[in-house]
Amino acid sequence: MSMDVTLRDTGLAEWNQALTALLDISEQQWWLQARNRLGQTADANGAAMLSSQCKRHLRRQAVPGIEGRDSIELARALLLAQVSEAHPAHARPALLQQLFLWGDDEEKIALLKALAWLDSQGACVDLALLAGRTSNPRVFAALALDNPYPSRHYPERAFQQLLLKALGMGFDAGRVIGIEQRRGAELNQLALDLMDEQLAANRAVPASLPRLIAFQLLEPAQHQCLADLHRQGRLPAEWQAHCAGP
Repeated sequence: MSMDVTLRDTGLAEWNQALTALLDISEQQWWLQARNRLGQTADANGAAMLSSQCKRHLRRQAVPGIEGRDSIELARALLLAQVSEAHPAHARPALLQQLFLWGDDEEKIALLKALAWLDSQGACVDLALLAGRTSNPRVFAALALDNPYPSRHYPERAFQQLLLKALGMGFDAGRVIGIEQRRGAELNQLALDLMDEQLAANRAVPASLPRLIAFQLLEPAQHQCLADLHRQGRLPAEWQAHCAGP
């Protein structure tokens, strides 16, 4: 068994224990029945039906020790893991994509937040790229923010576009995991181009835009441009440490 699989299984077991500890007797009975039913008919229809029933049978509450997921979201992630494991590896991307397309916004969010657990090998990149085209900020945030999946599996250009869209939607780029490993000359230019577009349109430059830039790799002319803009008071205060010129 690979280390990824061992860590995933350990994590899922901890999730299940944390969820079960929260449930009252009637909720525990339904949860056990749901898991048993899915074990007997582990297909997309069964998983979708049980996922939709979670909000009727479980109270929405915070889960101690598991930040960023409530009880219903966690239950849905566990159902997704169970139905996924019942299928051969080659069939899982299509299964998860079908469930994503069928799901409402909350179900989409639950799947995207769990994607790094559900797909440690990056077989669902196409699904993630599809999800990233959404105009729904909550769904996009589930993919882009505090989620290791894009950093682990996205090709360079797709990761860059994810970063730029996160900024365009008003999110803090610092919550996108893996920026440090992706910085380089190409991302520098994309970030500076975005800065120029914002300034030309008299819009505020995103405060977290400097997180995208490898300042030590900037060309002298790029350094000078930033220094000039800073002296003109056209950049946020967060840029001060980076705008002294070459």
